[in-house]
Amino acid sequence: MTLFDLSGKVAVVTGSTRGIGLAIAQRMAQHGAKVVISSRKADVCAGVAAAIDAEHGQGTALAVPANIASKEALRHLVDETVRVFGRIDILVCNAASNPYYGPMSGISDEQFRKILDNNVIANHWLIQMVAPAMLERRDGAIIIVSSIGGLRGSPVIGAYNVSKAADMQLARNLAVEYGPHNVRVNCIAPGLIRTDFARALWEDPERLHQVNTSVPLRRIGEPDEIAGTAVYLASRAGSFVTGQAIVVDGGVTV
Repeated sequence: MTLFDLSGKVAVVTGSTRGIGLAIAQRMAQHGAKVVISSRKADVCAGVAAAIDAEHGQGTALAVPANIASKEALRHLVDETVRVFGRIDILVCNAASNPYYGPMSGISDEQFRKILDNNVIANHWLIQMVAPAMLERRDGAIIIVSSIGGLRGSPVIGAYNVSKAADMQLARNLAVEYGPHNVRVNCIAPGLIRTDFARALWEDPERLHQVNTSVPLRRIGEPDEIAGTAVYLASRAGSFVTGQAIVVDGGVTV
């Protein structure tokens, strides 16, 4: 298990009170990391952090609420993490928004801007805040949770897919810039995962059946099935991987 050992590492995971982000935080804590739980609601963050502490020991988790739409809130997230834990070794940009479901011809400017601001610009901000110390230490792993939507078209989540394709390119560009300093940047591109965020895509039994018949594994994924890839990318097991978008989708894109 030493290849996947995260002991002594500090991981910040945005959107980590439910779904994929929660699963990643839980698994990173299980593998030895200190984890920072962050989402918009302070009480929910505190509850998740307390549960992780109860399982892995007091002081394993820190709750720092932050709205990714606020640059000041993200600055506080970084500063508070460094104040308590001393540094950030792993950054997981998981939080995202999709306020519109339908053809792109119907999306408002405000909705499109929110998608791009929260799913791309906020990741850029947070990485800008965290990367300098990683580059100075010559060690760090940055993970952006993208989507297979960044590889495909869609009649109902087109703007979201545009943002997720941009995240993949963000990772590629930063991998080139940061690689000489031993800081790795990668994306995870999940397929359909059973989360609240994707509920509109799987809660209808007929639609779910249609989806499942197109997936080689004949099912949708669970949040914990994304967490393993995040642990891999953050650990020594993934030390020669950078600039990639690793697809975890049950085979649907093949």
